[in-house]
Amino acid sequence: MSNSTIGLNDDLRNYLLSVSCRESKTLKDLRKETLILKEAQMQISPEQGSFLAFLVKVLKAKKTLDIGVFTGYSSLVVADALPDDGVVIACDTSEEWTNIARKYWKLAGVNNKIQLKLAPAIETLDKLIENGCKGTFDFSFIDADKINYQNYLERSLILLKPGGVVAIDNVLWGGKVLDSQDNEPATRAIRIFNEKLKGDERVLISMVPIGDGLTLAFKK
Repeated sequence: MSNSTIGLNDDLRNYLLSVSCRESKTLKDLRKETLILKEAQMQISPEQGSFLAFLVKVLKAKKTLDIGVFTGYSSLVVADALPDDGVVIACDTSEEWTNIARKYWKLAGVNNKIQLKLAPAIETLDKLIENGCKGTFDFSFIDADKINYQNYLERSLILLKPGGVVAIDNVLWGGKVLDSQDNEPATRAIRIFNEKLKGDERVLISMVPIGDGLTLAFKK
């Protein structure tokens, strides 16, 4: 029993990974290739990937959103957890990063489940709404520019079915949410987003201290 959350040093985290994370060779190779990029910190951790796959299975999801693809790790783990007729609408603006993603999606045999939309995510989401996709998605993962987190959430909630789940990454923002001297736009945006979501009666929420902080929002 414990009335607080345990902290993880490197040894304990490595133990956690060793006994709970079933990361495929393709995922490991993708992570290694991403590590050479200067933006490598943008990739989700393997334990986050396992958690996303678990959520998708529990939800019995078929239609999902990946808002912020980067090199494709989150899209891959979600697509692999989906049934054969499942789909990931993957939103990003970088051809360079998503070229890496495409390679590993193909290697993993899930490229047929992923529809990549190279455009600003708000445009892609608005088109889905306009094209009659309201209330048809089961799951949405938000991991893109922090300034637009509220915009991505609003559109995700329109597109999700009741009982659908939004997972929002980076909500602890490396601890910078606590630094009153840090007024960078992204930090302010995360703080405002977190406070607003806490009072949002459209959803049930739980903030999980995994990776850089992951909030789950269940659409009522």
